[in-house]
Formats: sequence, C-alpha cells, structure tokens
Amino acid sequence: MCAVGGDTMPGPVPKRSDQRRRRNKGDGPDVVKAPGGVVPDVPPADEDWHPIAGRWYASLVQSGQAQFYEASDWATALYLAEAMSRNLNSGKFSAQLLQAVLSGMTDLLTTEGARRRARVELERESGADDPREAARVTLMDSYRKAAGSSDG
Repeated sequence: MCAVGGDTMPGPVPKRSDQRRRRNKGDGPDVVKAPGGVVPDVPPADEDWHPIAGRWYASLVQSGQAQFYEASDWATALYLAEAMSRNLNSGKFSAQLLQAVLSGMTDLLTTEGARRRARVELERESGADDPREAARVTLMDSYRKAAGSSDG
C-alpha cells in the first residue's frame, strides 16, 4: 500500500488538517496515483491464531484504511497476524519479532499516528449515531440542569 509514494513523513506525528493553524506552508510532496486492482477478497482468519491476533486481524476489516488495501496488503496482514500469534503462543516472547510486527502494522496504517504521517485522515459522520456526540449532548444537558437552566 502506497499512500504517498511509499514514504511516510519523518518526525513527530503531524496534527490533523483541521487542527493545523498554518495553511500557507506547502502540504508536502504530491501524491502519486495509480489504478488499483480488483477489490480483493479478504482472506479468512486462522481459527488457531491467538485471540489477540485474531481480534487484530478482524479489526482491519472494519477499519477505514482497509478501503485502500490491495490483495498484497491483505496477504501482509495475514502474515503479520500469523507472526503475532506465534509470538504470543510461543512461551518465550520475542521483542525483535514484536518490533517487526509493529513495523508491519505501521505499513498497513493501522494506527492514527501512522495514518497522519502518511497524510491519510479517516472521518466519521457526526450526529445522533455518533456515541461521542451523544455523550457530549448528555453532558451539556446535565450541566444545564445542574446550573438550574430550563431553556435546554
């Protein structure tokens, strides 16, 4: 998967575009675009994997960045889940293997920091279906009630 020509930005994790103050600075290198292959079938998870590896792999299907995954990305994810499972089941945890798995996870943009460095932002629709928005509304209502305001 190659979001920006295969390289991510070095240094600290950049802010999301809507949180940046300066907009006059160049946005970095141009994005190289190439036609994608056919929408790949997601290889099934191995039932014998360690539960943590199985949950991680299953989470990829539900993740927004998966829309960019090609067949080779799913093959990489399958391999990483297998390596993760073997490491977790081995009885002798390998820090070196963990580092390799984490590096592969970064390549698949599985963390917010990795996505920001690759300049990929996932957005969710906000509104009534967003539990965080509902929690904010509930919190504001409780503040109003505590302050004695009835004009909601």
